[in-house]
Amino acid sequence: MSQNFYISTTLPYVNASPHIGFALEIIEADIIARYHREILHQQVVFNTGTDEHGQKIAEQAKLLKLEPQDYCDQQVKSFKNLKKILNLTNTNFIRTTDPAHQRAAQEFWRRCQANGDIYKAKYEIKYCVGCELAKTASELVDNHCPLHPHLELEIREEENYFFKFSRYQKDLLKLYNEQKDFVKPASRFKEILTFVNASLEDFSISRLKKNMSWGVPVPDDDEHVMYVWFDALVNYISTLAWPEKTEDFQRFWPAVQVAGKDNLRQQAAMWQAMLLSAGLTNSRQILINGFIGVNGQKMSKSLGNVITPEEMIERYGTDASRYLLIKLGTFAEDMDVSWQKFDTTYNAFLANGLGNLCSRLAKMANLQQLTIDYQAQLPEQFLKYMDCHDLTPALNFLDDALKEIDQYLSQEKPWLKNGQENEQILSSAIKNLLDINLGLSIFMPETAQIIAQKFTQKNIEPFAEGLFKRL
Repeated sequence: MSQNFYISTTLPYVNASPHIGFALEIIEADIIARYHREILHQQVVFNTGTDEHGQKIAEQAKLLKLEPQDYCDQQVKSFKNLKKILNLTNTNFIRTTDPAHQRAAQEFWRRCQANGDIYKAKYEIKYCVGCELAKTASELVDNHCPLHPHLELEIREEENYFFKFSRYQKDLLKLYNEQKDFVKPASRFKEILTFVNASLEDFSISRLKKNMSWGVPVPDDDEHVMYVWFDALVNYISTLAWPEKTEDFQRFWPAVQVAGKDNLRQQAAMWQAMLLSAGLTNSRQILINGFIGVNGQKMSKSLGNVITPEEMIERYGTDASRYLLIKLGTFAEDMDVSWQKFDTTYNAFLANGLGNLCSRLAKMANLQQLTIDYQAQLPEQFLKYMDCHDLTPALNFLDDALKEIDQYLSQEKPWLKNGQENEQILSSAIKNLLDINLGLSIFMPETAQIIAQKFTQKNIEPFAEGLFKRL
């Protein structure tokens, strides 16, 4: 096993504040990073950041009468703040307006161009500003993008640079065939296979500066700026100081990349073709989330149903918010939430589950003046789940193991027994709890630290108050 591991989120646009969809993504990446760092003892790069170019950003800045860079500088603060409020361990935070990133994007362009994969052509397309992507007729529903049905498609006709995506169909299919878990879940892998098996169309990678000036300048052509996706995808290697320094790139690349399903094509096909063109190794794996809906509707500002990480933390606390989001389902299909659903899960699994169990065990151990000297060990099944990045099954496994401790106590009734028999029952239960808690440490690090300290102190004291207050 390599001593180095690299994981990255996508870079969200800064034209809107973070919502729980991106919070889920970055918490997933954090849990995987913690697993590789704290459990597998690898050196870890954990990257996130912000995507700050493109038409959406330029339009929003203009609306607020700000320069695009000033607007981005304001907006980026809420994304950087996620590290503190969600207790994240990211090592890198890259902005696509960073000068080093822009130099990397330009060098990447030059390498693709030198390989004969960039050319100029005139074209007319139907363009979705929401996706920052051209849309084919087969992708539209009632002549609208299904992801942004409230936005009118723009008809664009201009001369742009194109990337020879069509050249890489066989190479991409070879990659997918050789790495059967390249995209998770399987339903998304099937989706990208279907897309690539169809005839790939070359895609535009520049915009005329006179029409859209907010982007990375195209090398050796003052009339064009880079198409936002071409620029942004390079962040995965520019954050490693590529190409100016190659040490970290050689040590850590390729990366595991976490993304939402609206990023599937860009991450699993476009970026992989770009890497092949530039002569670089393909990504390690792409992990794809479904969308989070609220009460049966898509989250949107217009509907007023967006749930923010700050709102969740105010209601449940950081660790419980991390738990509740992972409990929804990771790298799976679409999810639906409501405050009522969150409350029910919180009370059942945290307040009445983990919290109540810890309080009972601490109280009984205190009465017996029990001291536990034990080195926690992770269950084998938990390790198998985590090695496959199956986060929700891993968390569910821990929850089931906690229920088994409750059932064990109910069956053995240590409170009705005395002396050594009582101590043996309690000691066994606490050791099992400490094993489970080691797994919980990557999901709920602050809570796990409290539990570990409580049950490994010389004389176990009762909890002054519950770990999780009932709602």
